[in-house]
Amino acid sequence: MVILALTPLAQVFWFGQAWQVIAAVAWSGPRYLLQALWMAAGLLVLATVLDLLIGPINLRRGFGPWGVAVSRLWLIASGISYVAVTAVGSVAWLSQPAIAALPGIPWEGLEPATSLVFHAATYLAGSIPMLATVYGATVGRRRYRIVSVEVPIAALCSSLDGLRIVQLSDLHIGGFMSRMAIRRAVDLANSLQADLAVVTGDLITDAHDPLEDCIAELSRLRAPLGVWGCNGNHERWAGLEARAQALFQRYGMGLLRQQAVELSWRGGTFNLIGVDDQRDRHSADQPPMLHGIEALVRPDIPNILLSHNPDTFTRAAALGIELSLAGHTHGGQIRFALGDRQWSPALFLTPFVAGLYRLPLRQAAHTAGHEVTPRCHTFAYLYVNRGLGTFGLPVRLGVPPEITLLTLRAAE
Repeated sequence: MVILALTPLAQVFWFGQAWQVIAAVAWSGPRYLLQALWMAAGLLVLATVLDLLIGPINLRRGFGPWGVAVSRLWLIASGISYVAVTAVGSVAWLSQPAIAALPGIPWEGLEPATSLVFHAATYLAGSIPMLATVYGATVGRRRYRIVSVEVPIAALCSSLDGLRIVQLSDLHIGGFMSRMAIRRAVDLANSLQADLAVVTGDLITDAHDPLEDCIAELSRLRAPLGVWGCNGNHERWAGLEARAQALFQRYGMGLLRQQAVELSWRGGTFNLIGVDDQRDRHSADQPPMLHGIEALVRPDIPNILLSHNPDTFTRAAALGIELSLAGHTHGGQIRFALGDRQWSPALFLTPFVAGLYRLPLRQAAHTAGHEVTPRCHTFAYLYVNRGLGTFGLPVRLGVPPEITLLTLRAAE
C-alpha cells in the first residue's frame, strides 16, 4: 500500500526525467523511437497499477509473464529509488543555509564541491534499489541454498535418533520456475541422501501452470521412506487438490489430505500427518485450524505434521504434535538487515516467517474436545522452509531459495 501511495509521484518524476533525456536527442529517428518506447512503457505501468487496484485485466496475454514481472519490479524499485533521491535532495536543500551560516567559510568556494557530492549521492541513492532488484530477479532467485538443521524431539527413541528429512516447498512451477530448475533442486536434494523426502505445498501458482511436470520431477526424489507431501493454498485456489493427490499416487509418492501414515526406520516408528492448506479463522464460531485431525495424532509415537500454513503451529503444539514442517511465506522473498536487526514483509502475515520455532508441547486431554494439559518441560518445533519459487515478484533479496535437511535428535 505504501508503494501504491508513492506510485503517482514516483512515476511522474521518473517518466518526466526520461522524457527530458529523450527530448535532448538530436537525431529525429532515434528520438521518435525512444518516445514510442516511452509511451509503451507508460501504458504497461498504468495497466499494472490498474491490475493491482481493480483486479485482473489479463496482462499476461498482452505482455507475457516477464513483461508483467518487469513492470511490477519497476513499480517497487522506482518507488524506493524515488524516496531515496528525494531524501538526498532534502538533505542537500537543508544543508545549504547551514553551511552558509558557518563563520569563516566562504559558501561560494564550497558550493561547486558540495553540489558535486550531492549529485553523486543522488545517483547512488537512485541506482542502488534498481541494481538490487535486477540482482534479485536474475541471480538471487536462482542461488539455491542447502540449510541443515538439527531438531530435538521429545520422547524420540534412540533408533530414530539421526533420522534425516529433506524438505522442499513452494516450487511455483510456471513462468518464473522452469522444469529444469526443479530438476536441479531435486538433484541437490538427492545428493543429501536423506531418509525421508517431504514437499510442503504450492507446487503451482495458478491453474494454467504445468502441475504434472512439477510432480514428475519431484518423483525423481530418492529416499528409503518415500516421498510425501501436502497441498498448499495455490492448489486450493486452483481447485487442483484432488488432482495433485492423484498425480502423486500415479508417480509412486503420497500426498496426505487429512491423513496419516506410520513409517518405520531402524526399528523405530513415527506418525506422519498431512493436511490441506488451513485457512485463517477470524470468527469465534469457526472451528480452529487442524479441526478434525485430533484422531490422527498418536500419543504413543512421535508425530510429524506436513502443513503448508505455518500458523497451524500453535494448534499443532496443543494437540501434541512434536514437529511441524511448513512453507508458504517464502521468507518474505526480501529481507532488510541493519546490524543484528532483520525485517521481512512476511511479518505482516505471520510471526513464523522462516527457520526454526518452538512452543511448549501439550497433550490433548480429550481427543473430541479442545482442553489440553501440559507435557512436562518439553517443546514442539516448527520449521518454516523459505521455498524455492517466487510469487508476485520474481525476486529474492537476502532470502535465497532453500532446500532443508532436518536431522532428528533425541531431546535430553
